[in-house]
Amino acid sequence: MTENYKSSDRLRDVIANDYRLLQVMSRFGISMGFGDKSILEVCQQCGVDSDTFLAIINYVRQGAENKPQKVDNVNVGSILRFLKKSHSYFLDFIFPSIRFHLLNAIDCSMKNEIAYLILRFYDEYVEEVRTHMESEENGTFILVQQLIDGENIPLEKSQLLSKHHEDIEKKLKELKNMFIKYYPQAEINERLNAVIISIYQAEEELAIHCLVEDNIFAPAIRKLKRRNEMMSVQKSQQAQVDTDKPQEETLSEREKEIVMCVARGMQNKDIADKLFLSINTVTTHRRNIARKLQIHSSAGITIYAIVNKLVTLEEIRM
Repeated sequence: MTENYKSSDRLRDVIANDYRLLQVMSRFGISMGFGDKSILEVCQQCGVDSDTFLAIINYVRQGAENKPQKVDNVNVGSILRFLKKSHSYFLDFIFPSIRFHLLNAIDCSMKNEIAYLILRFYDEYVEEVRTHMESEENGTFILVQQLIDGENIPLEKSQLLSKHHEDIEKKLKELKNMFIKYYPQAEINERLNAVIISIYQAEEELAIHCLVEDNIFAPAIRKLKRRNEMMSVQKSQQAQVDTDKPQEETLSEREKEIVMCVARGMQNKDIADKLFLSINTVTTHRRNIARKLQIHSSAGITIYAIVNKLVTLEEIRM
């Protein structure tokens, strides 16, 4: 197995070794002209998560094997932005470009039935891909953003990624084979050959795109979902603990006066005389104070009075 790229490797060497990674780079919003900077330096300069970038370029470099990858250091938000730009690349650039060159390479008039049907098949295929990608952006991607924002969503709603991938890849292969098997050529058509080559390239890029969704993005979503669930449980447990804690009630003004008297060392009879209360009323107040503060000793009440600035240390020493 080829050794993985590291953050210290020069990005220009990465691109020179595998041209396919140029598209990965551009979908992360990294443009050319980065000189001899390392992957880490370029990612920092462009605001890209370097661990996520490395995870994808290494996955592509190693052959994009169809199995879930390790996503411990992958940032879901970075992959989400990468996939959105990938959708734009296919729908707004590569598919329109293929169609433009296809029109210049074949006779698409009704006189040439094969060419006409192939073009119609291509248009239907592109529309199907567009529907699939828009469905992801309006469904899965929104749910994933909610996960990123810390919300909890049902896990089954985030398992929509690979639903149509196999059909999309099969139809592109079918389109390519239609030309090879059925389109008649009176002579070598270099324009058509170039279009077919571009379809091969689009097929490869689309396959990699689908594999990244299935084997990096989907596992990262599940990992984020588990983290959110754990955080939700922890918050719930903490809320229960807070609910179970004895709540300190607010003292009335009369109770504060009695606390101040207790802190100054006065007995119940002295407090009653000072505040013009009966001893029974003072005793009732002291029971309520103990219940509210969960403090049952004169020493504890004295500390409470000092901490809450009801009395000063000098007053206690008098």
